[in-house]
Amino acid sequence: MTIELSLRYLHFISIFAIVGSLVSEHMLLQKQLTRKTIGKIARIDAVYGLAAITLLSAGLTLWLGEFGKPAAFYSKNWIFHTKLTLFVLIGLLSVYPTLFFLRNRKGNPDELVNIPKSIFMMIRLELTLLFIIPLLAGLMSRGVGFFGN
Repeated sequence: MTIELSLRYLHFISIFAIVGSLVSEHMLLQKQLTRKTIGKIARIDAVYGLAAITLLSAGLTLWLGEFGKPAAFYSKNWIFHTKLTLFVLIGLLSVYPTLFFLRNRKGNPDELVNIPKSIFMMIRLELTLLFIIPLLAGLMSRGVGFFGN
């Protein structure tokens, strides 16, 4: 029970870290940013990435490990697969902004860099998809979407 509780807690805290870092990135974005600010966003993005890896690790362990609900509870639920697909899609959407921030953080700290509109769009889309996942989790916890025996 202690390992399961620890994994669930880690999973839950990772969700908070992902939401907090992504909202922080969005709040810091402007049409033009100094390289110093881009460096701050890159560090926040690193927290986002670490939290995503932690979330995925804890989630996969809960799913495939011998902790809590049997693996079939998740494997035979189309809502779970939708959640997982959204998580992967959010991860893929985050690649371009991450690379942009990493490439543009170095140089003169006071130099202004134009931020492409696509960065704004991708982060907003990530946030939108991210806020769908808790609804799906709530439905899934009630057994909605389960197609097994």
